[in-house]
Amino acid sequence: MQDYKFDEFPDKFPVAMAYVPWQRFNGIYDDLEKAYRIGTIFPELNKPFTGRRCTS
Repeated sequence: MQDYKFDEFPDKFPVAMAYVPWQRFNGIYDDLEKAYRIGTIFPELNKPFTGRRCTS
């Protein structure tokens, strides 16, 4: 890996590095209209914003 100065070549810096764990999905919603309304077909990804920490 090459070191760069902060004022040189800003386009050479990586935009971001992410850690994304493997996910296992147990199924999909049977009611696709409901899935469309909530924005996912996977129940595990249904994490509605409630203004506080997730509880599930």
